[in-house]
Amino acid sequence: MTDLRERLRGGLSRRQRLLLLGVLVLTLLSAVRLITNTGEITSSGTMGAALRLAMPIMLAGLGGLLCERSGVVNIGLEGMLILGTWFGAWGGLNFGPWYGVLFGVLGGVLGGLIHAVATITFNVDHIVSGVAINVLALGGMRFLSVLVYANDPRGGAVQSPTVEGSIATTSVPFLTGGSLFGWHTPDFFGWVEDQGWFLVSDFFGLLRGCFGDLSWLVVIALLTVPAIYFFLWKTPVGLRVRSCGEHPVAAESLGVNVYRMKYLGVTLSGALAGLGGSILVLEFARHYREGQTGGRGFIGLASMIVGNWRPGGTAAAAGLFGFADALRLRDAAAVHALLLAIAVALLLFAAWSVFRRKAGRAVTLALLGGGVLAWFLVTDTVPSQFVAFTPHVITLLVMAFAAQHLRMPAADGKRYRKGEELF
Repeated sequence: MTDLRERLRGGLSRRQRLLLLGVLVLTLLSAVRLITNTGEITSSGTMGAALRLAMPIMLAGLGGLLCERSGVVNIGLEGMLILGTWFGAWGGLNFGPWYGVLFGVLGGVLGGLIHAVATITFNVDHIVSGVAINVLALGGMRFLSVLVYANDPRGGAVQSPTVEGSIATTSVPFLTGGSLFGWHTPDFFGWVEDQGWFLVSDFFGLLRGCFGDLSWLVVIALLTVPAIYFFLWKTPVGLRVRSCGEHPVAAESLGVNVYRMKYLGVTLSGALAGLGGSILVLEFARHYREGQTGGRGFIGLASMIVGNWRPGGTAAAAGLFGFADALRLRDAAAVHALLLAIAVALLLFAAWSVFRRKAGRAVTLALLGGGVLAWFLVTDTVPSQFVAFTPHVITLLVMAFAAQHLRMPAADGKRYRKGEELF
């Protein structure tokens, strides 16, 4: 038994384990779809909605990742998202949607620079600075809204007029139908999805939802994941940024300008959060509205933690949160069916814990799984408030049961002065 555990642990690479986990999750959802006869749980519409809803969360999480990899904690991401929404709407109203994206990013950069000056130059506590940015962004955008939109009959103190125009969309013709070089292409993936086959239809629905009718803004957001991975792990500048998050004194001794690297990480963090705010305005509401971020900056931080401070893990966690939100918006029955999937997953993790001789964890997971299964069996609906709280529940579970596998940068949150030890 011990040899088998060692082979399972060491025989697969990290990417292979993640791929296997993805296949298992899709298989579980497919089985739940057949058992409960709830097609929306893996439909292309749900997958497409989950992808779009996950983008602001993912960008906030990636912003937090860049910031914390440079050694600065950033809980001001919510405020930077707010800045992105307001300036994105203002730019879109005055110059057009793509300029709205640019101004939204610049708004996030402004928030990042304020955080950088406070924490890096003046050594303000990172948490205090982040809270201040959240408060200032909320109050400041209310002030600007009153100043700019109060006399506009289409807007007001809490929202802007509707942004005209939209970001163009794109699709892969063979996945969603359409035309290619003047030839009509059949919706083959849609046909396979409609057959309801176990796993196969779900896989084709996943592809169709994630590659059909995508805004170019969403495409750009998706490309940030490999771009950030390449930047942090494959470039000399990225290595310097990460070294500042691990041991800035050692990095300084090797000639790295620690202040400059930290400023770079925090500023890019704000830019990504601002891009997330632009997506909220230009892809969803079409206007700025007070409170429209809905805590996505904090959920982005949760996705960063669940993703273990890595781009791929952060994106996957954001996708999970977006999936739960998409189910809530599309089909209440699918949310109830999701309880069965959660119960089975918890029981499987309990069995795996038994296999790994972790009795305490196995008992806890089995009790949780049994409780969720009982909830599924005795009810027909799930309160929408619980679904909205799903990201927080998932984060608590991950922190409780996988904390030993999570590793934040060693110098994250520690104040730094050139020539001195960390304090």
